[in-house]
Amino acid sequence: MHAMDRYVVIGQPVAHSKSPEIHARFAAQTGQQLSYARVAAPLDGFARTVRDFMRDGGKGANVTVPFKLEALQLATSVSPRAAAAGAANTLMFDGERIFADNTDGVGLVADIVRNAGVVMARKNVLLLGAGGAARGVILPLLEQAPARIVVANRTIARALELERRFAAQGLIAASDFASLSMPFDVIINATSASLEQQVLPLPAAVFGAGTFCYDMMYGPQPTVFMQLASRHGARARDGLGMLVEQAAESFFLWRGVRPATAPVLAELRAQFDAVA
Repeated sequence: MHAMDRYVVIGQPVAHSKSPEIHARFAAQTGQQLSYARVAAPLDGFARTVRDFMRDGGKGANVTVPFKLEALQLATSVSPRAAAAGAANTLMFDGERIFADNTDGVGLVADIVRNAGVVMARKNVLLLGAGGAARGVILPLLEQAPARIVVANRTIARALELERRFAAQGLIAASDFASLSMPFDVIINATSASLEQQVLPLPAAVFGAGTFCYDMMYGPQPTVFMQLASRHGARARDGLGMLVEQAAESFFLWRGVRPATAPVLAELRAQFDAVA
């Protein structure tokens, strides 16, 4: 019998994940007794990995690439934000029941609005990419009541899918990169371009004097998207705060206690600065 409630992050690869470090800090801060570990699931073995962990007494899991779609399909009940995202990054187990949630969008909005102090209401927002990362954040972004959200993708067909999917919730328009011709208040990079060290082919017109640019990727050095934004005079921020904030939302879901994110984010940022 395990002395502490057990949680994991499941992905492939997963060795780089900072989630165990973050949740250990949250647990110490809030006096919660739990353990949190990394689990690398075989690409064809996600469901089996989850079932094995549940049978072994596991209480919950975070899910990362490439299993977020499978995580939703495995669930017996789903939160509205996971349903809207079409993917889940947080699972909670109760007997044979699996509850799925998606905390990515909440984490993104918390970092932009609370930590960076950027007001989203009545602003023009450009969301770059139309994959799972973009889909996962649209509903929380719409809840901030922006003037509109333009979803831009290399191929407009995928952006049009998101426009149709969320048409009832708010003003969303699809575009390809080349057709963008106006400055935006907020630009969010939800593509994997920074991970692949690729510069997105964005027209300079999208960057205004007061544009705030956010990359979901993070690292010790500014990402290539952040560097592009800075060259055009925009303010840029990476996704480290989103990582911490989405983890805090998962922690709250599991434990019913909301940790303070600022000290944890500051510690992680200091670690990055030390190796930059």
